[in-house]
Amino acid sequence: MHQRNYSSLHGFILLGFSDHPNLEMILSAVVTIFYFITLVGNSAIILASLLDSHLHTPMYFFLRNLSFLDLCFTTSIVPQMLVNLWGREKTISYAGCIIQLYVYMWLGSVECLLLAVMSYDRFTAVCKPLHYLVIMSPHLCLRMIMVAWSISLANSIVLCTLTLNLPRCGNKLLDHILCELPAMVKIACVDTTTVEMSVFALGIAIVLMPLTLILTSYGFIGKAVVGMKSKAGQRKAMNTCGSHHSAVTIFYGTIIYMYLQPGSSASKNQGKFVTLFYTIITPSLNPLIYTLKNKDMKGALKKLAGFHSESAKGKRTWR
Repeated sequence: MHQRNYSSLHGFILLGFSDHPNLEMILSAVVTIFYFITLVGNSAIILASLLDSHLHTPMYFFLRNLSFLDLCFTTSIVPQMLVNLWGREKTISYAGCIIQLYVYMWLGSVECLLLAVMSYDRFTAVCKPLHYLVIMSPHLCLRMIMVAWSISLANSIVLCTLTLNLPRCGNKLLDHILCELPAMVKIACVDTTTVEMSVFALGIAIVLMPLTLILTSYGFIGKAVVGMKSKAGQRKAMNTCGSHHSAVTIFYGTIIYMYLQPGSSASKNQGKFVTLFYTIITPSLNPLIYTLKNKDMKGALKKLAGFHSESAKGKRTWR
């Protein structure tokens, strides 16, 4: 594809996989399917945990927030992505790109911090079970969520504003599937060392510090589980932490693979596939991860399904 074929008076051009039209058709179907799964799965978790009074605990409060976050995260990306995958035009308006850039960075940062908060919740539940509900009070839970969203918003504003202030000398071709910060930095026509150092510094604060907290929490959890005399208690502790551990592994595994490898070690398309994975597939896996071994959530989802089934029967009988 030549640059003259992508000329645009306004906005940017997301090249994506435009040099592989057959692949675009396959990806559009895959993205649609996983987006549907994300919408249904995460909405079901939110509704089930709200309607079942047994799930009005700190753990499920954070899980509801994670599900809501995943819904917002994918919805900020998928509609525009599908438009570009289905159509011949690969453009995105300037305003649309800027909004996507800020929101994407904001919500991605929130997930890093939220997973750390959830690890602290699991640490308290396993290591200090008798004081769990006292420590994890509703006020503290709400405050931790507000802090996570606020810090992430500040991080997004700083990094995205620095990036957008870089002169681009008319460059509008983004060799990516969405308006992501590294792709925006690449089209700058000046030295970007200062911005890259800022991204690195804040990346340590937003990514590595929460990861360190998560690993520390699980270190204490592992020590507590090993010291338990009851096999049943060990199994319960492992089950209550297993889901969160799986979510952390998938999310941070793809983030670290994407951003901490040398730039020349992966192809451009490989980077796009990794981005697809952690922005589209990972949010659709979270509902499965958190319900697979969770009897309480399974029961709540069955009640939710039964409630809708009874409502439908009632409507038919009334008619």
